[in-house]
Amino acid sequence: MDYASALALGVGFGLPLAVAFAATAQGRAAAAAAESMARQPEAAGDIRGTLIISLALIESLVIYVLLAFFLLNGKLPAIMDYVQQAGQ
Repeated sequence: MDYASALALGVGFGLPLAVAFAATAQGRAAAAAAESMARQPEAAGDIRGTLIISLALIESLVIYVLLAFFLLNGKLPAIMDYVQQAGQ
């Protein structure tokens, strides 16, 4: 496998994988926050603030991956150039 193929696989699988894990983490955090608010309603404000901060941090990781996706996508060769080079 050459560099362009490995880069294309990394670009193609990196973002969906990061989004899937981030969505799972956000769902678990929201479920835990809802459960803890149900157990202690008087602490709902503190729990909500902590939840919002943690969701923002989780989402920032996906934004970093999206940035890396666009940077690596710019490094990929044009498909016709790659096909012509592979044919030689």
